[in-house]
Amino acid sequence: MSIRVLIVDDEPLARVGVAARLRDHADMTVIGECETGEQAIEAIASMKPDLVFLDIQMPGISGLELSRAIPRSVKPAVVFLTAHQQHALEAFDVQAIDYLLKPINDERFLLCLDRVREFISLRQRESVDMLMEGMRGSYSGQNAAVTLVNRFALRTGQRVTFVLADEIDWIEGLGDYVGLHVMGKRHLLRQTMASLETHLDRSRFLRIHRSTIVQISRIARIKALPNRDSIITLQDGTSLRASRTYGKGLHELLQNVRLVTHNEHERRL
Repeated sequence: MSIRVLIVDDEPLARVGVAARLRDHADMTVIGECETGEQAIEAIASMKPDLVFLDIQMPGISGLELSRAIPRSVKPAVVFLTAHQQHALEAFDVQAIDYLLKPINDERFLLCLDRVREFISLRQRESVDMLMEGMRGSYSGQNAAVTLVNRFALRTGQRVTFVLADEIDWIEGLGDYVGLHVMGKRHLLRQTMASLETHLDRSRFLRIHRSTIVQISRIARIKALPNRDSIITLQDGTSLRASRTYGKGLHELLQNVRLVTHNEHERRL
């Protein structure tokens, strides 16, 4: 995988520093440098880079304004460069892959490149999946206008970590927050359940309660209760209550499982 990189910073030494670090990585190719946001808009449109290292504070158009102005159809992965810690959350508001504080730490730079590689690889696989679906204007049965989230950025103090959707066992609603449960640990994310649910792949995630969403592949057992609720046991032994209010989705899941099992039985016969 070759990643084409554009460096945007009004400080020449900052551009030189990023370019020098990238020379040690054979899969990173610097295709251009810009010192203003105006230049960057033209360069992104013409060069179509895979990745942009983008300074947040520049004369004229700022890095944040530039990121918001790039059309989604051509928007590359963005890593923000900043001398100020407080810009980190703003960076993720415009869906940046990462941010690097100046002066850049070598170890932190390597971690950033790993995140970029993961993101671009994932995006390429998604593009292939959509092509295989015939570009019918939908993805996983949902409206194409809805962006499905495949990973979540989580902030703890000054550290930002990432959780892939595939890693999540279940999700817990906590008011204005959700808890992402991954291998027995809970990670808090500032987002409501209703908002999060619209960005989850419904072929993989199922809401079973007003405060609970489970990853379908993690379900081990389902036990019906006399009041039409159910108890769902996950593969790690976690027990969750499924409300009858959300019983339709659970019923459809069971019907699909029965259909698959029946078809497999017929093939064996």
